[in-house]
Amino acid sequence: MIKFEILGPNKLSGEIEVNGAKNAAMKMIAASILIDGDVILENVPDIADIQTIIDLLTDNGAKIHRKNHTLIINVESLTNQNPDPKKVSKMRGSIVLVGSYLARFGKIEIPQPGGDLIGARSIETHLDAFRKMNVNIENGGKNYKFTSGHFESGEIVLKEKSVTATENIILASVKAKGTVKISNAAIEPEILDLVNFLNIAGAKISVSQNTYTISGVKSLHTLNYKVMPDRIETGTFAALAVVTKSPLKIVNCRTKDLEIFWEKLSKMGVKFEKREDFLYIKSSSHLTSGSIETEVYPAFPTDLQSLMGLIFTQADGTSKIGENLYENRLNYLRELEKMGARINILNSHQAEITGPTILHGAKIASLDIRSGITLILAGLIAEGKTVISNAEIVDRGYEKIEERLQKIGAKIKRVG
Repeated sequence: MIKFEILGPNKLSGEIEVNGAKNAAMKMIAASILIDGDVILENVPDIADIQTIIDLLTDNGAKIHRKNHTLIINVESLTNQNPDPKKVSKMRGSIVLVGSYLARFGKIEIPQPGGDLIGARSIETHLDAFRKMNVNIENGGKNYKFTSGHFESGEIVLKEKSVTATENIILASVKAKGTVKISNAAIEPEILDLVNFLNIAGAKISVSQNTYTISGVKSLHTLNYKVMPDRIETGTFAALAVVTKSPLKIVNCRTKDLEIFWEKLSKMGVKFEKREDFLYIKSSSHLTSGSIETEVYPAFPTDLQSLMGLIFTQADGTSKIGENLYENRLNYLRELEKMGARINILNSHQAEITGPTILHGAKIASLDIRSGITLILAGLIAEGKTVISNAEIVDRGYEKIEERLQKIGAKIKRVG
């Protein structure tokens, strides 16, 4: 088991660079299944989840070469063999292979996708949408078997604004014979980046509010594309500067994707300068309490909820969290309690945090990607030594995080 050992408190300084968006890059790799010829994908983070989806395709014959943060993808030799169920079970994002496989091969069989343990993450919205496309779905206990039926055009109204369901139906519809409209869809920046990627490859997709209109095309062509910056990593490094009270420059970001986050920080007293691709967080000596309610974009992102929870431990007064998307995403607060945080968990969706609190080093455990990075930040401001177990979970979403933090002065090392 890999652990992170951190000696705190830390005062940081310098510049940290944001990598490409994991949740955009993964879907573009899946979309490459539909493209004839080489796809050159730049700004791809070197993280475990990206490697998993690469392995799922190369295991079945695709050729994918990596050089630093660039991938060259060619799927001409990809077979219609089902993806490795063990690898699919590692990562929820693998569900989007269904749309691509149906569009290319007309069938696929996969187990329930895995990923972070943050509550019930049903794929019912996916199943309902595929049934509306006349896809036959058999559930043989552990596995789902999808087989394309006759479907040329129509409107698919999603049961909820699911990110991966929206992406799945887009991928399944790109080569439809007619026009497909997807309503009540998610509009996260990563989805719009995927749509831009597909349109440059020759797709015909338009977006209006929460509706996508897809006019099917016969083929998609080769392209060179740069993945958007990771907005969650941008928010992570902003939170890092806030809680450590350190002036930090965050570069190669895209600040427009996090307007509600900047609004919340500003109301709490955080001083910063931002441009389109640059953010400078100034040292903040005093923070006031705040509140957040997570919802789908453009509301407050659930992936930044735990980081805001940590910020609340350093704010003056009682702050409130409402987690409206997942029921187990407040579990990290129990780990912060071990470090001395004053927390009142009201139920599986609501909590109150009273601060400011001096945190103390402790032995704690990473529960998922986002709680894991939050605990790293907590260790950086805690007095004494913090040991975080299950550290490999963080590798699924953050590239070489300890090395990047060391460069700006953090006392953190990987053990095991």
